[in-house]
Amino acid sequence: MKMIAPVKKGDIITLDITGLGSSGEGVGKYEGFTVFVPGALPKERVKASISLVKKNYATGILSEVLEASEDRIEPLCPIYKQCGGCQLQHLSYQGQLEVKREQVQAAISRIGHLDLEVMPVLGCANPLNYRNKMQFPASLNAEGKLDIGCYAISTHSVIDTPNCLIQKEANNQVLNVVRQWMEQYHISAYDEKTGKGLVRHVMSRVGVHSGEIMAVLVTSAYEIPKRKELCDMLVAGVPGLVSVIQNINKKPTNIIMGLKNKVLYGKSTIKDSLGELNFNISALSFFQVNSEQAEVLYDKALEYAALTGKETVVDVYCGTGTISLYMARQAKKAYGIEIVAPAIEDAKINAQENGLKNAEFICGDAAVELPKLLKTGVQPDVIMVDPPRAGCEEKVLEACVSVEPERIVYVSCNPASLARDLAYLEAHGYKTLKVQPVDMFPMTHHVENVALIVKNK
Repeated sequence: MKMIAPVKKGDIITLDITGLGSSGEGVGKYEGFTVFVPGALPKERVKASISLVKKNYATGILSEVLEASEDRIEPLCPIYKQCGGCQLQHLSYQGQLEVKREQVQAAISRIGHLDLEVMPVLGCANPLNYRNKMQFPASLNAEGKLDIGCYAISTHSVIDTPNCLIQKEANNQVLNVVRQWMEQYHISAYDEKTGKGLVRHVMSRVGVHSGEIMAVLVTSAYEIPKRKELCDMLVAGVPGLVSVIQNINKKPTNIIMGLKNKVLYGKSTIKDSLGELNFNISALSFFQVNSEQAEVLYDKALEYAALTGKETVVDVYCGTGTISLYMARQAKKAYGIEIVAPAIEDAKINAQENGLKNAEFICGDAAVELPKLLKTGVQPDVIMVDPPRAGCEEKVLEACVSVEPERIVYVSCNPASLARDLAYLEAHGYKTLKVQPVDMFPMTHHVENVALIVKNK
């Protein structure tokens, strides 16, 4: 029987919030009908104005908090309500950790159908100023003023963000110097509707342990007017700056970065470290955006791998080899498989520079390369997977199961796809023993997880 929505657009309703949705919005039931209310928190009674009605749910705009949660706090950021960068600044940090654990638990129970208690989230020592990478779009607003910052919630309208509280301070410095340069020399911002304008995005990277800073300008053309002045201003205004890169992206696309980089000043890479390992990071390199919590995550993955120095490890979706090399230090042999060729080249360089001769990297599809390794006599004791947000392709899971490792360590940024993949592994001879969430992204709805899966005896 088709359910008729008990609300229509414009209705003002009173709602008890029972949980948070996957994007951090409050969720409640109105006459049995699901309503999402951004800004509302669990255990709150709120008034909401219905803004959207679909077949199975509605969305409301929070108009009044009638009964507030004990964990509700005043956001520190003055533009928090307009900006889409953070979703949970109005929730105490302890409250954030609790709802993230509940989010993971719900996915593991409802999607994975696993009878397993998710462990408490490993939180940040400092939940602010943690992001070592910034990438903000540039745009002219309706008044003709330059805005550089995050997009407004669910739009492509740029909210000017001179001091983002979750960015490392050097990222904010880069942003404000570039803004000053654009305003002083009348450098145009890109308009994605017309395709005109030069500066598309301002990006920067901070080597948290090295102190080295890289500034990146993503442009729609090869030539930059006043580029010497830009470099001079960045060197003077950003302590630790060692690199200024131009990235060219001429395509009419939402993808931020183009494939071509040009060094405008200094080096093409900066250095940073995770544990005892050092990495060269280019403008296009993947590197965890929270360096401090990345070490927490990788240490937990290493603990779950339980390496004694005799094991062979295969890291599927290895990227630039960060986890592979972390494992290689305590394994007999580590193989990394990745379909993106430039990432494999970075991984090989990282292995060489860290003196890890027992790490080997293969460019290709893991579903093909894993069985190939088996045919050459390689028998993995541990398989490590860290897939994109969509999770593992089934053919990759099938390949993992076919080589029969003793342990699988699964790192995931998406509780739903993790739960789905754990259910597959449970149905194919493996058992999930632990799921440990790690808060890599405070103030947002995102949560990373590492799971330990062992072969059923």
